[in-house]
Amino acid sequence: MKSALLLIVISALAAGAEPLFEQSSFASAPGGLPVGWQVWAAREESAPRVYVDEVNFRGEPGALVVSGASNTAASGGWERVVNGIRPGQWYRFVAYYRTEHVAYEPRQVVPRLDWITAEGKRAGKPDYVFATQVVGDWKRVSMDAPAPKGASGVRLQLLMWDCPTGTVWWDDISLTPISPPLPRPVTVASIKYRPRTDASPENNVARFIEVIDRTVTGKVDVIVLPEGITVVDTGKKYAEVAEPIPGPTTERLGEAARRHDAYIVAGIYEREGPAIYNTAVLIDRSGKYAGKYRKVYIPREETEAGITAGSDYPVFQTDFGKIGIMICWDVQYADPARGLALRGAEMILMPIWGGSVPLGRARAIENQVFLAASGYDYPTHILDPDGEVLAIAREQGTAAVATVDLNHRYTDDWLGYMRGRFMKELRLDVPVEPAMLVR
Repeated sequence: MKSALLLIVISALAAGAEPLFEQSSFASAPGGLPVGWQVWAAREESAPRVYVDEVNFRGEPGALVVSGASNTAASGGWERVVNGIRPGQWYRFVAYYRTEHVAYEPRQVVPRLDWITAEGKRAGKPDYVFATQVVGDWKRVSMDAPAPKGASGVRLQLLMWDCPTGTVWWDDISLTPISPPLPRPVTVASIKYRPRTDASPENNVARFIEVIDRTVTGKVDVIVLPEGITVVDTGKKYAEVAEPIPGPTTERLGEAARRHDAYIVAGIYEREGPAIYNTAVLIDRSGKYAGKYRKVYIPREETEAGITAGSDYPVFQTDFGKIGIMICWDVQYADPARGLALRGAEMILMPIWGGSVPLGRARAIENQVFLAASGYDYPTHILDPDGEVLAIAREQGTAAVATVDLNHRYTDDWLGYMRGRFMKELRLDVPVEPAMLVR
């Protein structure tokens, strides 16, 4: 109770609060460094060159610069301690930067909040700032984060990793107390069902809708159906059930979505000219077709049956957050879920026939996303970003239903906030070429 009251008081104080720290003008003091700023580097020989640029800046004169200066080990940058931090209080960090000759900004440009105790020791784990928005010739980075237990200060770090040829300008930096984010609850229902008798594309769709009407009796935000609902157990070939999108199946699913005031994701087969795609459609609450995902990873069996592969990982903005879609064989490979997470997906919805359950858990964990699967020979379940099962449907004609909070911050005592680390530590800049094997 005392903790809850303290958070209420902190929230009230944070509403409309002035910045705890704010600086938009930088000038060199005696010694060459702006007042209050220091240089951070793991080793002296790997320290980058830092200086104040009084010609190139964003707002008021002067910007902080980090340059690799042709040092192959260059890693480090600027650091400033801000005191007056309260444990449990949320803060918003904002900074602007621009670069030259930086090959891979997501990893090499590293703004970070390193929380410290009154004794100057690390409190909790550092928070990596990753949300980026282009603003003219500059980029705005920001993060909302709570101060961990024991924190009384924070090191604002503006760093550059492993970038001998690059230069980064930093400007307009602030740290402001804010109210903690309100919960963002989303209720998901994943349907477990496989029509076994009198199966036809039309009958299958009708039966899936009947199961939805019978099992989804409360308020939900999104309903997930399995892969290939128009072909399963019909004995038909993919080309025989393929249809345009939008088309007759999306229209019927739209009626169910409108009746339940919920989004629906379902796997069907799509025809576009001579191509047949294994596709998952997204229907919005009003019953309108809202988008589709074409399965990127096509297994041997589908390739031999004439399925064409998709070539994109779209992310869809719904009224509750950003979602991505994977289909079945996509779960066997790392890049579909990774691509969706990098594009901002908070939840992945996965119509699936069958596949590796451990890899499904891995996709949730490694990308720090919720994952809801609806399958035939794969569990119909809902996972949290730690890979824990929140709900599972074990019987035919039932639904796994769970309410998740998309604003909940999942942290690890040893690793910290892994969503941020994933975004800043992922190495997509290292080229990987297949080996040419000669036998």
